[in-house]
Amino acid sequence: MDFHIESRNVAMTPRWKAEIEARMADLQAGHDDLIHGRPTLTKNRHHKKTRRVTEAMVVVTLPGRHTITARKEEETFEEAIRAAFSAVEIELQKYREKRASTEVRLSPVPLRGVICKLFPLEGYGFILKEGGGEVYFHKNALHGLKFEELEDGMGVAFDVEEGKKGPQTTTVNPVPVVPSKG
Repeated sequence: MDFHIESRNVAMTPRWKAEIEARMADLQAGHDDLIHGRPTLTKNRHHKKTRRVTEAMVVVTLPGRHTITARKEEETFEEAIRAAFSAVEIELQKYREKRASTEVRLSPVPLRGVICKLFPLEGYGFILKEGGGEVYFHKNALHGLKFEELEDGMGVAFDVEEGKKGPQTTTVNPVPVVPSKG
């Protein structure tokens, strides 16, 4: 892993540098796919009234242009370094857990219905669902259909979500044709 240590408004001490190098080595040992790391120590001159004037920021880059950043302000640089590296470790674990989850999102089974009302000038209409009830659709929800070619009684497949004024379609498609055996 490529890494570069920076400091702002403070001279880097050998002790801080050794601590950062050791923590970067530990981080890389647990996460061998890290591409780049950039720890930065900053002495904040503008906050003289607060006790936390030291800041450590650690930025690490993973494959796929994923970046994880942790920034901690503490009373001493040693505390800030430990806190920042601990936070990066936690964020890396969260990232790994999220990437390892095997949740598969299935698209909803489309509903079926027929066009029952059309308002061509306004660009919308209503679909009568199988089993009853009407659902609003806008011409922008059409896929594989042209609004000008729709007719009352035409069969369609659609997906529904709750809109501001009630249920509305997210997509309206032609009814899939099942090839007949023959």
